[in-house]
This record gives sequence, structure tokens and C-alpha cells, in this order.
Amino acid sequence: MDGAGAGIRYPWEAAPATGETVQVAEGILWIRLPLPMALDHVNVYALDEGDHWTIVDTGVHSRKSVALWEELLTGALGGKPVGRVILTHHHPDHVGMAGWLMQHQGAALWTTRTAWLMARMLILDAEDRPSPQALAFWRSAGMDAEIYAKRSSERPFNFADIAHPLPVGYHRVQQGDVIRSAGRDWDVHIGAGHAPEHLTLWSRDCNLVISGDQILPSISPNIGVYATEPEADPLADWLEACERLGQLAREDHLVLGGHKLPFTGLPFRMRQLIDNHHGGLRRLLAHLDQPRVAGDCFAPLFKRRIDAGTYGLALVETVAHLNHLHRLGQVTRVAREDGAWLWQAVR
Repeated sequence: MDGAGAGIRYPWEAAPATGETVQVAEGILWIRLPLPMALDHVNVYALDEGDHWTIVDTGVHSRKSVALWEELLTGALGGKPVGRVILTHHHPDHVGMAGWLMQHQGAALWTTRTAWLMARMLILDAEDRPSPQALAFWRSAGMDAEIYAKRSSERPFNFADIAHPLPVGYHRVQQGDVIRSAGRDWDVHIGAGHAPEHLTLWSRDCNLVISGDQILPSISPNIGVYATEPEADPLADWLEACERLGQLAREDHLVLGGHKLPFTGLPFRMRQLIDNHHGGLRRLLAHLDQPRVAGDCFAPLFKRRIDAGTYGLALVETVAHLNHLHRLGQVTRVAREDGAWLWQAVR
């Protein structure tokens, strides 16, 4: 779900070009790497430790990414090695090159326990065809028949396709930790919803926040339910995290997110992120005046056309909102003959 507003300001009008960096604060460089998907980029940050760099998030693993990192290391990063990688969360656009940097640079990996476990598990779990559980989940969501037929017969996306293997061994980061980097002390605050145990860093010494995908401008991070945990309620986790992190927000905070541009106006954005989903829930509830499957509920949530490229993300986010309403007791569900859940507002 989208939402930029007048309270958000962008100190930089454009991102750094491929292979280049922008200094966002003393000792902190912003790097943008390309992604082979609809959201076509990810932001990573290089923190200067004097004799080495700490890299926050890494991009996907591919031949192109390897070439870009080799160019960055010998060029914009001045030939200094990467001594540490900090991962905000386990998604492949953030973890993809972490194993490569560990192998080729000797970097230590710092992240939350859940992020490391999920990344390592998913990278190792390669499938040639969708699992029976995935097929059942898609049917329960009322996936479009044509899309279902196509997906059920083809190789699904695997983390291993765009993520380098992760070696055993990492440094655990958790709520309340303080990390010293780039001459600053950073408080660790853990988010949730978009990814479990999502790490964010809040500088004690200046106005910087490194937010990963927990806090983004102009787009709302995807909040999805998957076959691995079909009854999950990540939206409740998301809303709780937004309320909690919103209490830390200051107007002067410069937020360095995983996508889009660095921005200020964080108190406004935190409220906006919460309100966007509450608004979506209200529209969805009104739409459920008659029984509908999840695949019929895109319009009230997203207010735009969903094409084949975004269908999967839209479906899992719709299920997340339906699960949340169900957990609140505001909707009921019954199984149709084909296994799809029919959802309806409680009258």
C-alpha cells in the first residue's frame, strides 16, 4: 500500500548511480544496488571503521552483483576490506551477498537469531516444484485459476537462486544491544511484521536511523502470510512494532531505509504507516458484506490494479489482513468445496 505525504522530506533528490556512493553523514556512505524484480533496487550502507567497513545489508547474489561489489570494493570503498556485515532481516535482497562477503572478505556476520536461522534455512531449502502445502495454501486463498495452473507446474522461487550460501557462525544481535560503528553508538530496536525480529539501528550520537524495510517512505513494506505459517497474524506484529518505534521518532531523524530515498519527518510517517493499514482494514470489512475469497479482495486494500507481477505479494498481504480481522472476531470463514476460504464480515 502506498502513501507519501507533505510531512515527509527528502534531502537527496536522487540515489547514487550504480557503482558510486553518496555520503549521508560523516563516515556513512549510501550505495544503491539493482534488483531483478518490480521493486528494482535496494539500499545498502557502508560504515567506516577506519581500517575496514561495516556493510548494512548486501543486495542479491548474482554475477552482476559480484561484479558490482568487486568494483565498489576497489573503487568507491577505497580498497579497504569489509570486516563486518549487519543484516536488518532475512529477505534475499538484503542477505543475498552476505555469504559472499564472508567468504571473500572474511567479514563477520551480525544479525538477529531469527533472521540468521530463517535465511540459512531458506537458502538450503531448494524445491523443484511447489510443495503440497504451498498448493493447498494457494487454493485456500482462492488464487486465480490461471495463475494457479501456471505456478503449480513450474519451479518456484528459491532463496538459493539469488542468495549465496551462508556459512555457519554469526554474532547474535537483540533488543537493547548497543552496537559501536562509524564512531557512533547505535541502539538496537527490533521490529516485526514485514520480517520477524527485524533489526533497526538508532544512533545515540546524531539523528540517524538505519531502518531496513521496517520503515520506508512512499511505500508500505509487504506484510504477508505464507504456507509456512498459514494462520499467522503478522499485521498485529506490524502494528505493535510501529506504535512502539513511533514513540522513539523525532522530527529531525534522518531515516536510511532499505528502499526509496532517505527522509525526515519520521513521526508523521510512523502514524501514516499505521493509519494506512487501519484504513485498509475498514475498507476490507465493508467489502466483506458478502462471502469472498482472498483473491477477490485486492480492490479495497490496494486501490489499484494488481497485475501478474505483483499478484503473489498482493495475495499474501490480503491473507494477512483477513487473518487479522479473523483474530479480532470481525469476520468469519467457511471452506468452499475447492478448499478456498470464504470470508464474511460478522453482522
